[in-house]
Amino acid sequence: MQNFDVVVIGSGPGGYVAAIRSAQLGFKTAIVEREALGGVCLNVGCIPSKAMITATHLLHKAQHDFKTMGLNIKGGIDVDMKTLVKWKQSVCDKMSGGVNQLLKGNTVTVLKGHAEFKTAKEITIKSAAGTESAQGKYFIVATGSRPIEISGFPFDEKDICSSTGALAFDEIPKRVVVIGGGYIGLEISSYLKKLGSEVTIIEAQASLLAGVVDPECAQVVTRKAEKAGIKIFYGAKAKGQKKVSGGYEVTYELNGKDEKVVADKILVTVGRRPNGDQSNLKAAGIAVDERGFITVDAQRRTNVQHIFAIGDVCGQPMLAHKASHEGVMVPEIISGINRVYDAKTVPAVVFTDPEIAAAGMTEAECKTKGYNDLLIAKFPFAANGRAVSMSETEGFVKMIADKKTHVLLGVHIVGPEASNLISEAVLAIEMGARIEDVALSIHPHPTLGETMMEAAEATLGHAIHIIQKPLGAANKAAHA
Repeated sequence: MQNFDVVVIGSGPGGYVAAIRSAQLGFKTAIVEREALGGVCLNVGCIPSKAMITATHLLHKAQHDFKTMGLNIKGGIDVDMKTLVKWKQSVCDKMSGGVNQLLKGNTVTVLKGHAEFKTAKEITIKSAAGTESAQGKYFIVATGSRPIEISGFPFDEKDICSSTGALAFDEIPKRVVVIGGGYIGLEISSYLKKLGSEVTIIEAQASLLAGVVDPECAQVVTRKAEKAGIKIFYGAKAKGQKKVSGGYEVTYELNGKDEKVVADKILVTVGRRPNGDQSNLKAAGIAVDERGFITVDAQRRTNVQHIFAIGDVCGQPMLAHKASHEGVMVPEIISGINRVYDAKTVPAVVFTDPEIAAAGMTEAECKTKGYNDLLIAKFPFAANGRAVSMSETEGFVKMIADKKTHVLLGVHIVGPEASNLISEAVLAIEMGARIEDVALSIHPHPTLGETMMEAAEATLGHAIHIIQKPLGAANKAAHA
């Protein structure tokens, strides 16, 4: 039996951060992990998918933009899929190894195995080496989530895959059917198409990324996906599959009729479910809601006072950076610092082509919250010198502000490096900035970041690099 001040269950982007912060605050800390350090994100999610997206983005640039720039490649570019996957894995291994070094450097005890509560104060850890026990004054549950499996499509992670299997193909599949047009399905569809796969998306909603991102941003990505040759069936429902000569025959319902499509691989990306049904939470008396999320308060404390939960397992949004934020917060609360989860916005990024990023509210959300008088404008990347020089001009920066106060309410970006640009918007919204704060801040030239300044200027009605109506006397006075 080992005794600790803090025991963290799960080493994903919430768990390992919580363990490090706990140790930094002087707590004797342990972290339990049944698989690889870093959890889903570092090993089979965020990091490997971005590695594959980066590689295929470079491939696409070489195939489509280099010749225009005068960069001629003699012969075609051969993709060695096994080497590509090996490189992707090396990226994951470096990140996981880095987490291991950070935990060691902060004297965190790593316990390998599957953790289950025996009581509210004790857990058992089962592994191939046997079973051990650990007690803790405090526990932080960071057990994450897993892909949702739908009827008729059992995962084997070889032919019928979740995102995990789709990131480990050792050869380029000729035909892929993707069930679900959410952000995970679209990200993987995008890179597979660039590798040369025929991709068909079966989406139950009337549009891609419905309810996930700003509709205008989604339209830009949808147009490019369709232009690239990705087939998308909207309002369609996957019903089943069967093995046939040369692959799998997938049956889906469309407009009341059964349709069929044949594929070599099937990717199911209809969402993720929290792991609230694992770790024998009942033995500790931890409350779990009907959706499988652990019930927590604003401090991420469960109904059991010395047990906390962070990340995907405790509620939406199920995003790595939200989990890391909570991973810093909870140990500080345990140490006596008076903190609560009070983020004004949690940014969201979709690594499609082009990227989508958002902070704050959409126009519809603003109106739901009572902001009926809004200032809204877009600034296109096509009017930005850096974007033009990169040959990546699709998309725009869209800003939404309260017309009465000019306080920034939402920023939605679709275009090159949207994932990097959105952090400025997060800071602005957290600080309660007005549009003028962004517009009057000098941004370096030539950069993609200038689009933020110009979008703010456009929202005020006087962007320099797009043509807008003259301000007029009233607007001049308001601007002054």
